Amino acid sequence: MSHEPQDGLPNVDATTPAVLVLPGPVAKDEVPRLCADVRALLTVTGAGVVVCDVAGIGPAGLATVDVLARLQLAARRAGGRIRLRGPDPALRALLGLVGLAFEMEGQPEEREQAGCVEKAVEPGDPAL
Repeated sequence: MSHEPQDGLPNVDATTPAVLVLPGPVAKDEVPRLCADVRALLTVTGAGVVVCDVAGIGPAGLATVDVLARLQLAARRAGGRIRLRGPDPALRALLGLVGLAFEMEGQPEEREQAGCVEKAVEPGDPAL
């Protein structure tokens, strides 16, 4: 039993985005390295999206917003984008307050309508 060699890396799916974990408050001197990491992940995976896990980034503040904006800019310049995983409600609110829109995991896409449940019943509606 034999098989022909395959081109490329085995078990690598180019449609699965890479994950960059931000494990705590990010210092200013770390931002250029993180931007380079985002560009490298986009190049290596070819997926066009890098998921930034921000669950452990710490309290939401303008420094966090600045880091995320720079990462998004680096990704856009490399032809991709970032998606946030695990942002706390305070970070979501702060991003909305400053007018930065980020794609977040678990949210419906722009053209996709969120599922809803009809709660009201009109008189005369047949029972289900």
